[in-house]
Amino acid sequence: MIKAAIIGATGYTGLELLRLAENHPELKIEVITSREKQGKSLAEVYHWKGKYKDLIFEEPVVDKIAPKVEVAFLCVPAGKAQELAYQFLKYKVKVIDFSADFRFKSISLFEDTYKLTYLYPELNEKAVYGLCEIFTEDIKKADLIANPGCYPTSILLPLIPLVKERLIDIDFIIADSKSGVSGAGRKADLYYSFCEVNDDFKAYKIASHRHNPEIEEKLSLFAEKEIKVVFTPHLLPINRGIFSTIYLRSKHPLKVLRDCLENFYQKRPFVSICAEGIIPTIKEVRGTNLCKIGLFEDKKRGFVVIVSVIDNLIKGASGQALQNFNLMFGLPEEMGLSFSPFFV
Repeated sequence: MIKAAIIGATGYTGLELLRLAENHPELKIEVITSREKQGKSLAEVYHWKGKYKDLIFEEPVVDKIAPKVEVAFLCVPAGKAQELAYQFLKYKVKVIDFSADFRFKSISLFEDTYKLTYLYPELNEKAVYGLCEIFTEDIKKADLIANPGCYPTSILLPLIPLVKERLIDIDFIIADSKSGVSGAGRKADLYYSFCEVNDDFKAYKIASHRHNPEIEEKLSLFAEKEIKVVFTPHLLPINRGIFSTIYLRSKHPLKVLRDCLENFYQKRPFVSICAEGIIPTIKEVRGTNLCKIGLFEDKKRGFVVIVSVIDNLIKGASGQALQNFNLMFGLPEEMGLSFSPFFV
């Protein structure tokens, strides 16, 4: 059994990771941390009934935690992970970071996007972007993984193979994405309260969302030139799930694009290309580590439309982190992860 710590275990991603870990045969959660809940058990705080019910929340003191574990999952906000990662890596503990601290290859882009100062540039050099289906071989050798953002995961998975093979016009990419409320994290904020969200649907952070530069940087890597993406996020009045609609132009028949994606992902268990004419839905992936992708063509107007759906808490966060864990430790990448959705 590989022993792990979850640093920041009281947020949605930390709790989701705990839930998933209950069914993983090679992962043992040894430590969970929370400053606010320290000294209390999972059972006391959340009425947890699973096998980790007696785990006690500790303070996030790396010197005490590191000798007990082989890997640390950092479920902390941007700006908080750098120091923790630096300390854990000194103890030879592998790190999977949920924040944005190591997602960018360009330090200046990270600092401009998140308005934070980079503390350990040398760690940025060794960090691997944890989009499992794209950077598999690098992940297998990594000690530090930057778990991707939820919106970028839903957009990059369908686009990277097409950009790599030069099958789309890289100067015209529009991504229109909708997320459930859990994507904002577990916090008290009037904007995300029930009466503000229920029976409503709204765009937010138009032309200013922090995932936009992350998407552009990764696509530019495969295009070998700078790519700009028009990205608009929206808030859905549901708990979980992301539905991304991507508008493209291509000189190639739709079958060529579909064949490209099917061939690229044919041996990958968590990316599914829908049959012709099938529109994937959030309900089909909720509770799973799947990304489902549908392709369509608007011949009259000359557009390709791609629909991509994921569960933002699983493939967009904790499930992908567990998939990264599996790859890092030489385990089957689907181990401990579900293909069966919550239909209701």
